[in-house]
Amino acid sequence: MNRKWGEIANKLGTITEDLVAPSLPRIINEEFSLEVFDLMVRRKRKLKDGIVREYDAIAVTEEHVFINYTKSALRSVDIDFFVKDIQEFRDFLPEYKDKRLIGVAASLYVDEGVIRYAENIGFMVISVGDQLMEVKNKKGFKPKEW
Repeated sequence: MNRKWGEIANKLGTITEDLVAPSLPRIINEEFSLEVFDLMVRRKRKLKDGIVREYDAIAVTEEHVFINYTKSALRSVDIDFFVKDIQEFRDFLPEYKDKRLIGVAASLYVDEGVIRYAENIGFMVISVGDQLMEVKNKKGFKPKEW
């Protein structure tokens, strides 16, 4: 039973990541007027000594790398872990050593206290808002009235 609960928790985490990642280029463009030319989801890198790090999403612009850390329930302690990920980022992905890093913490819902804590450290925080979903039908499509 514990294993099943663990599987459910992991799936909730990847669902949350899947909801956040597609919005990153739009948010970066709207907030910073930057164009994302590369978006990597669940990017893994293994160092020679066998240590592996996985980044939930990485969005690359001309001069910046936005590192996304997504949790289904974001807590202050998660923000502390994210600081460590940011500090070690260039060790795992040295190809971005000349780019400025911006941390983006994400969750479905974020408590105001956690937002303040993350802001004080310097992280951007994103969560579910009014633009999570968008219509994918072609322009002018009229749905059937049942």
